[in-house]
Amino acid sequence: MAGSERDRRITDLGTLKALAHPLRMNLLRGLTIARVATASQLAEQVDEAVSLVSYHLRKLAEHGLIEEAEPQSADGRERWWRPASDGVSIRDEDFRDAPEKAAAHTAASRLFAEQRTDMYRRWLDERAHWGPEWNRAAESSESNLRLTADELTELNKELLALLRRYDEQGRAADAAGDTEGRENVALHTYAFPFRT
Repeated sequence: MAGSERDRRITDLGTLKALAHPLRMNLLRGLTIARVATASQLAEQVDEAVSLVSYHLRKLAEHGLIEEAEPQSADGRERWWRPASDGVSIRDEDFRDAPEKAAAHTAASRLFAEQRTDMYRRWLDERAHWGPEWNRAAESSESNLRLTADELTELNKELLALLRRYDEQGRAADAAGDTEGRENVALHTYAFPFRT
């Protein structure tokens, strides 16, 4: 995705609401993995009607989350889509100034957490079908640290930089045709304060 934004920062309520729809988020996630796809291909992935998927893709495009891509086949009837950025970021500070915004941000965050949890549950249910190398490589851990807000901010920056380095390495390998043994990998981290 040469020339695209690394992470598009979502700051307006309309775009947040457009993204905070379960099917739309699944479509964006699927499109991010595929990098380019048609409504038909995505409909097959999410087990929905092509017309419904097309509608939701247009909604994502209206908010600049996806965009039309160069056709990948000679069939001129197919409309190809790609993500408009390599990712999105949604920050609490952008939705704190009004109760409706704060409520929408919380609802969206809950949806994203539920979808991520569903992905992890699916892995747990299917891990017996993955080879021993993937079972050894997969990780689930919990760390309880004693940090200041500034230290947590720095930790998150370092984790994100490391993640981006591995993402760029994987994308470069894919582009060079080095796909042997390469799979999609989800990495979910949550860092938040709590009191006992």
